[in-house]
Amino acid sequence: MHRRTFLRGSAGAIAGLTVAGTTSAQDGGVVRIGSDIPYRPFEYRTATGNLVGFDVDIAEAIFQGQLDRNYEFVQTSFDTIIPSLNNGNFRVIMSAMTITKERAQQVDFSNPYFTAYQTVLILKNSGINDLQDLRGKTVAVQKGTTGEAAAQQLKKRFNGNLTIDSYDQIPDAFAALGNNQAAAVINDNTVNAEFAQQNDQVTLLKGRGAAARRGDENAPPYLTLTVEEYGIAFRKNDDQFRRQVNQALATIRQNGTYDRIYSEYFGSAEGTTGGTTTSG
Repeated sequence: MHRRTFLRGSAGAIAGLTVAGTTSAQDGGVVRIGSDIPYRPFEYRTATGNLVGFDVDIAEAIFQGQLDRNYEFVQTSFDTIIPSLNNGNFRVIMSAMTITKERAQQVDFSNPYFTAYQTVLILKNSGINDLQDLRGKTVAVQKGTTGEAAAQQLKKRFNGNLTIDSYDQIPDAFAALGNNQAAAVINDNTVNAEFAQQNDQVTLLKGRGAAARRGDENAPPYLTLTVEEYGIAFRKNDDQFRRQVNQALATIRQNGTYDRIYSEYFGSAEGTTGGTTTSG
């Protein structure tokens, strides 16, 4: 696993891509993709309203490029996204979703396509220099995410001496940090790093963490609470389509498409296999 270079966060508009506010239970030939938007750099809108992001480009490469299928993104709250999938509101989930044992009881996942870490975003000059400094403080997270789960684990570690404020969307958690309503945001590394790149008042908390303890050769230079992998989620009875998507995902890794998209958002993809070298 290589260390990501953060972050360019740019992308071209996806021709013909739309976001559906509501959808019927049937796909009707169009692959509907449930996604929590905005979640930059994975799925977000440009100033002109175009939907772009790493997941968006990977979806184009898989569904349009390899499977020759039309597709559209359906904006969905992350904390209800799995029930919405299982209710037939869309065909798959692509929303920077970590593969977990609990989620795998409700959905099936594709092969992993991205490695991520839970990290701690803080204000510069906040006096927070290590994880212990968060004891007795408030942290902001997004509902239903592994960031929220990591915060809950930290609260147990602190014997309950931590307040967790959960928000519907990650921009609200970032706003809480900026307004001094929270001492930190616990969230995926790439999303925290993207926000830090655009806001010089915040930074990622440094320290030796889960990636370093695992012995990862190129562990990130900041504290990692977890090591995780993202997957595309499917309903339990959609095995044939999941196999098709896995084959398409393997193809775009082999032909260089994955590395090209990865490099556009995260820098050099040299040495990566799209998150398949680790598990979490």
